[in-house]
Amino acid sequence: MNKYVIAGNWKMNNDLKESITLVSEIKTSLEKRENIDVILCPPFTSLETASALLKDSHIKLGAQNMHFEDSGAFTGEISAKMLKSVGCEYVILGHSERRTIFNETDEVINKKIKKALSENLKVIFCIGETLEEREKGITNSILEKQLKNGLQDITSSQMDELIVAYEPVWAIGTGKTASPQQAEEAHNFIRSIISEIFSDFIAESTIIQYGGSVKPDNAKELMGQDNINGALVGGACLKSKSFVEIINAVN
Repeated sequence: MNKYVIAGNWKMNNDLKESITLVSEIKTSLEKRENIDVILCPPFTSLETASALLKDSHIKLGAQNMHFEDSGAFTGEISAKMLKSVGCEYVILGHSERRTIFNETDEVINKKIKKALSENLKVIFCIGETLEEREKGITNSILEKQLKNGLQDITSSQMDELIVAYEPVWAIGTGKTASPQQAEEAHNFIRSIISEIFSDFIAESTIIQYGGSVKPDNAKELMGQDNINGALVGGACLKSKSFVEIINAVN
């Protein structure tokens, strides 16, 4: 596969003024490349402004989360329709921080995925094991469970609108990175499970990103692996220089 997707997850960082600066810097310093899609995922408060800044550019806009209901008494939540109304094309769902800090279950994540896809939002679906799970040797069983539960009732045609992001929890924000070999093994396994659920064709055509302390100095080797089709970048996407360097590291 020659297509790559690089997404920047800003998490709970950047007020409106800081967001304007970062979006503007990335927009002016990033050249369009046909084989790479770039997605920025600012906090909710910056989405509408970022959308306006990115208008007529090749950079896509994504959100970091959403609720599975259309509307109602869900104080503090955001719906798919709201995200669409401010220009979002993508949404990150199932991030490990949502799973661990906010106790989101596979069932809740599956509801969110189905709602997002039904509203024509493309999904970046995150999965990954903790350090304890890796040390117990159950990485594959954890990935299989998260995949099968998260993709329950998703159709083959809907998989065209879904990206899988493998993020080993022990590598997120820790400075530790899965070795290219570890990441490739996990990505290859993920692809085999997608093949089992759907088909070889769907598995081969699904974009699978790596996330977990991706930096300019390790991006090239990670992106050079056969089954890694991009990156979900955290800390390094908060500086335009390092984020653009990661994108430019893709061959």
